Amino acid sequence: MASRAELIAALRWQIEAGADEAIAEAPVDRYALAIPRPAALRSPVERSVAHVPSPPARLGLEATGPGSDGPRGQAESARTLDELAALLRAFDGCPLKHTATNLVFGDGNPEARIMFVGEAPGEDEDRQGRPFVGVSGQLLDRMLAWIGLDRTKFYITNIVYWRPPGNRQPTQAEVAACLPFIERHIELVNPEILVFVGGAAAKALLGRNEGIKRLRGQWFSYASRAMARPVAAFATYHPAYLLRSPAQKREAWRDLLLIKEKLAGRT
Repeated sequence: MASRAELIAALRWQIEAGADEAIAEAPVDRYALAIPRPAALRSPVERSVAHVPSPPARLGLEATGPGSDGPRGQAESARTLDELAALLRAFDGCPLKHTATNLVFGDGNPEARIMFVGEAPGEDEDRQGRPFVGVSGQLLDRMLAWIGLDRTKFYITNIVYWRPPGNRQPTQAEVAACLPFIERHIELVNPEILVFVGGAAAKALLGRNEGIKRLRGQWFSYASRAMARPVAAFATYHPAYLLRSPAQKREAWRDLLLIKEKLAGRT
């Protein structure tokens, strides 16, 4: 049997490696667990509630429309960013909410011409309740300062609003749960230019399967049902990737120049 000192050392190693949340060894399929009991064993309240079908195959998101009680209907009911944030605080459809400290909604100027959308909050963002405030966020701020942008001139958020445990990548189901809200988020900000920071945001919002190396450096058209016009959309590397792969900063600089030209109306 391992000694107490060995167990403490193993726990310390796990925390330093990022395993700082108590989670199960395998994901739990909540739909598989939701097996209805026989009618004779149900309470009167249970018998009065209609069975809710499992979501269809589109990333696990139910097909709901305006005015419905599902996530999409809830998101589309928001008329302001404050209303959308309040809906997210009351939303229990994303399990990340129950392991995170804070909702990380958005930061910057919602009246700005340009909006940035990243992947998910990290530890610093979870603690402060603001997106891109950690080491990678500080790098992004410095990068954008090179082209004359600060948080009074852009707005920033993520496709997922709560920190995944251990800063892991969010699952498809977690992204799908938040997708109606980030789509409404973009509609309410209504930017002229939309920049996807990292491959996860680009693939989720553009509906593409390519990796960020194929998507970055080119312009796309982003549109949704409630938008009056399509938005010029661009994908670039996430600053966390640039910290791990500094050789790619040259490509990121080229991306910044293309964004600057678009803001100046030269492209």
